[in-house]
Amino acid sequence: MPDMSLDALALQLMQLDAADNAGVAEFVAGVRAFIARADLPDTPLLVALAGTADLLEISPAAHRGIMFGEAGRAIEHLMNGGAAEPAAVEMPDAETMPDDMDVELLRDFITESRDILCSAEAALLSLESNPTDVESVNTVFRSFHTIKGTGAFLGLTGLSRFAHHAESVLSMVRDKEIQYDCRCADLSLRSTDMIKAFLDCVETGLETGALIAPVGSHELTRELEHAAAGEVFDAAMMDEPSDAEAAEPESVATTTASAEPTAAESLASVIAAVAFETAVSAPTSQTPQKAKPDADLSVRVRTDRLDRLIDMVGELVIAQSMISGDTDVSQHKNPALARKITHAGKIVRDLQDLSMSMRMVPLKGTFQKLTRLVRDLAQKNGKLVEFVTSGDDTEIDRNMVDAIADPLVHMVRNGLDHGLEGREEREAAGKRAQGTLKLSAFHQGGHVVVELKDDGRGLNREKIISKAIAKGLIESEKGMMDGDVWQLIFAPGFSTADKITDVSGRGVGMDVVKRNVEQIRGRIDITSEKGKGTTFTVRLPLTLAITDGMLVRVGDERYIVPTINIMLSFRPAVESLYTVTGRGEMVLLRDATIPIVRLHRLFGITGAKERPEEALLMLVGDGERQCAVLVDELLAQHQVVAKTLGRGLDAVPGVSGGAILGDGRVGLILDVAQIIQLGRTAGNEDETPMAQDRRSIA
Repeated sequence: MPDMSLDALALQLMQLDAADNAGVAEFVAGVRAFIARADLPDTPLLVALAGTADLLEISPAAHRGIMFGEAGRAIEHLMNGGAAEPAAVEMPDAETMPDDMDVELLRDFITESRDILCSAEAALLSLESNPTDVESVNTVFRSFHTIKGTGAFLGLTGLSRFAHHAESVLSMVRDKEIQYDCRCADLSLRSTDMIKAFLDCVETGLETGALIAPVGSHELTRELEHAAAGEVFDAAMMDEPSDAEAAEPESVATTTASAEPTAAESLASVIAAVAFETAVSAPTSQTPQKAKPDADLSVRVRTDRLDRLIDMVGELVIAQSMISGDTDVSQHKNPALARKITHAGKIVRDLQDLSMSMRMVPLKGTFQKLTRLVRDLAQKNGKLVEFVTSGDDTEIDRNMVDAIADPLVHMVRNGLDHGLEGREEREAAGKRAQGTLKLSAFHQGGHVVVELKDDGRGLNREKIISKAIAKGLIESEKGMMDGDVWQLIFAPGFSTADKITDVSGRGVGMDVVKRNVEQIRGRIDITSEKGKGTTFTVRLPLTLAITDGMLVRVGDERYIVPTINIMLSFRPAVESLYTVTGRGEMVLLRDATIPIVRLHRLFGITGAKERPEEALLMLVGDGERQCAVLVDELLAQHQVVAKTLGRGLDAVPGVSGGAILGDGRVGLILDVAQIIQLGRTAGNEDETPMAQDRRSIA
């Protein structure tokens, strides 16, 4: 039985060597036996001593020196009655990267910590609407605790100390010593941001060899300390470090067991990691946990390797298409070979689907960041906002998640600043003071649809028209539908804001939204009703790598029309063809007049069929807009691997990319949205001789 007296522990500590694992284990056992005494009150000093003992047990010898000093100070103050607790220790502005660091382990720690912080942030935002949610409190506490313990094990003292302070506040919430109020929420969310900043510094430190504490970490540490003590922090009272302290910051690498502790250091900064936890700490419940199904098991794969795999599978698909298109197979000259190639084709398609699914990730992380953004902006603007999300488990290509994140940020900022009214304005209009912003995602017809809807004031048509005329974007609103008017807000530099704020109003943002969405072959539409709100609808392809399309022939050229945009194909009757003044050629289909787009004129193709009644019209759509594309022949439906055209050809109007066909030739993939727009422009400028022979409708 270890000696439970403070004198014995102090003597044992003085004789300890950092490399003496057995001696350290005996000292830790003695500390735990001392703390277990029933007659001792639960004080911060005892908590600090217990945490130091736990950390000593798991730390490598090179990092035990600082823990010896912390344990000695705790024992000293306990021997003095614990009355005079010193001021807080200042975290070092710079540390030296541990000499024995494992770079790969450190990189894994950074990645896993960022994942953990995402869960913590989601739990914190959930706590604001339900402060009594014990499980959310535990989630955040475990997240800080995990990062603290792992950071200490890796020698990241500054990060570990900060996480300890953040954890302490949540520990008091969990133990019902303080309430989770607005101040606590703000501190905890700022703490997650600060830990992210620490992780960024660690990442930089892998290259530079030095760990620089993030700006503001000292002040936030003090705020956390005061919050844990039930005090209000006054930044003006914060002690400034002396010149000597600033010139010679504490370094982990230079701290040894023989270093004498200074009286200004506080035991509140002691790292109290209980165990080395690599990703997710064990649940606090004592209920036996069920084994996770195999579907939950995962392994990290470098993204460059995954992208290379996708590229190789794409090449495999192309090679298989070329084999299946060979005349010996397509003309059934060798039936046995054809059966084998067909079977191989099925395997290749399954492999392609599987490899593509590996790149699919849910939108949960993106939605979560927007939840935090709405919270912060609402507080800044003094607005009451209910942010509702749904469909965050909808999956999309990993490469597209980053591409859509920035447009969604701009849309949310715009909706909160311009769309939602202030409290007084809403109440005057008979609305509830709290506005609603709804973000949803779902699959629809082979696309991922993301909708952002608010119940605000709606778009002001007259104001948009006035601004557009003043900027020279349009001459008048004659003939403009609401949808055409709403599209004006995407013009560069366009804004209807009466005043510029630090959130929006400079006309920068919405043009970026449209440009970024169109770059990933997406489309954005707007619907709005004055006084009731506005809805932004973004339609995105599931992936940029694979396109399901119909191969069509126009003259001697072949094009791929995305299947998702095709509604039907038909051969028109002569009497259904018209010319509408100012709009060009039209076809009457099911009591609706639809503009005709001649691909051979858009792309300068010779030898194509001129008369629609002798060719085919393919009805294609992009949202509410439609047109009938004139083609010579439908060849076959294909699933092709989409590729960019290269730097010199990236900006070809009406073309979004290319694909290698079964015979080795390249087929261009049409951008239907641009084709419709190009068709409108061509229809206003040119009327063909064939069209002039048709009946005219003025």
